[in-house]
Amino acid sequence: MNRLRHGLLALLTALGLGAAPAWAQTLPLPANLIGLDSEAGEQLLVDSGARQAFWPLSMQFVTQKNQAFCGVATMVMVLNAMAVPAPATPGIEPFNVFTQDNVLNDKTEGVLPLELLLKQGMTLDQFGGLLQAYRVNAKVQHAADSSVDEFRNAAIKSLRAPRHHVVVNYLRRVLGQERGGHISPLAAYDAQADRFLILDVSRYKYPPVWVKTEELFAAMNTVDSDNEGRTRGYVLID
Repeated sequence: MNRLRHGLLALLTALGLGAAPAWAQTLPLPANLIGLDSEAGEQLLVDSGARQAFWPLSMQFVTQKNQAFCGVATMVMVLNAMAVPAPATPGIEPFNVFTQDNVLNDKTEGVLPLELLLKQGMTLDQFGGLLQAYRVNAKVQHAADSSVDEFRNAAIKSLRAPRHHVVVNYLRRVLGQERGGHISPLAAYDAQADRFLILDVSRYKYPPVWVKTEELFAAMNTVDSDNEGRTRGYVLID
């Protein structure tokens, strides 16, 4: 087990997911969250046996390019992890990959204009609509129409299936973080701890974190005033 953990730590470090360098200016985590870049967080990953979701997403992990682009960065990760055909990418021809500069186009503009996105980010429903513009199946589930058990079961099932992903839209301050609404993908689940791993795309702010299922659901079960008073929630993607 020690050899497995050390090997995993080396790989996480190579991917930029391991222990943070001394100069990193990320915010301190509240006691209820466990950072992936901690010994406890690394052990949870080993114990979880994560394969189907974690590795494809971790290979595509990006930092949102501005504070409104959490949903955009998450889209990029998911589409690349699913191997959805990508548009031309200037500077790396002939290779194509989704980036935060090319994932938005005329079709996505019809769902969420870039001008509005830059002002207020995106809602849960807008995120689902943007993915559907790429003909990806995206089932939007508002927390008010779900339950902790329903979310847990659906998320675990998706995380275990190839090319299936779960994205959560939650209110940071309910988790003790700073501060508003946020979007990021889930990458793993540990049954013994009943915690999900959020690959937080605002990597300048927080590391990936393990969060208790009930706490995550409570953070999703919050009203989003930019989404006609609906609650936040999650999206099941395949």
